[in-house]
Amino acid sequence: MLTSREIYERLITGYGQPDWWPGTPYAIMVTAILVQNTAWSNVEKAVAEMGERLMPKYIDSLTDEELQPLIRSCGFYCAKARYVKAVTAWFQAYSYEGGRVWEKSLHDVRQELLALPGIGAEMADAILTYAFRMPSFVLDAYTRRFLERLGYSFKTDDERRAFLTERIEHSADMYGWYHWALPEHGKARCGKRAKCEGCVFGDVCRFTY
Repeated sequence: MLTSREIYERLITGYGQPDWWPGTPYAIMVTAILVQNTAWSNVEKAVAEMGERLMPKYIDSLTDEELQPLIRSCGFYCAKARYVKAVTAWFQAYSYEGGRVWEKSLHDVRQELLALPGIGAEMADAILTYAFRMPSFVLDAYTRRFLERLGYSFKTDDERRAFLTERIEHSADMYGWYHWALPEHGKARCGKRAKCEGCVFGDVCRFTY
């Protein structure tokens, strides 16, 4: 079976160098909330609607009701407004400065994020990796399904994370690129309905219809 490094190299061969989550650290946190259960195109509409107002001090000045119309395109806008306001308040405790976040350990920052409403493990890890360059490998449904179809029998996310990070560089850049590539593959080939013809993992994948 493939090592984590071999999986990554095949992803790069198939899809090229992965992108990075666009925006400032604060914009990344906000869009990580907005993209839940919606398409990225809807997030882009909200970002365009806010424009230069997508700044923590401005968002902090709004009530939930004033924020909701700005993010309506992303769906679940009442709940997401609360979550955005909560993460903004959390960031305000650091004077909106990423440098102050970095003064704490990854574990402590992760626990703080997980304590906020609407932020689960996947979103917390995405914020850590993409917004603050603190390497915390992001695991999502695409990755779990992909590993299962390749034949790996991991029981927990801790096991999956240990495998995926075992033979790669332990850096936010590497973790971010790797995670970005996995959903790219999931959307292109390994969704709920697999599109196996021409897949770069076709010779090793154990998935059968």
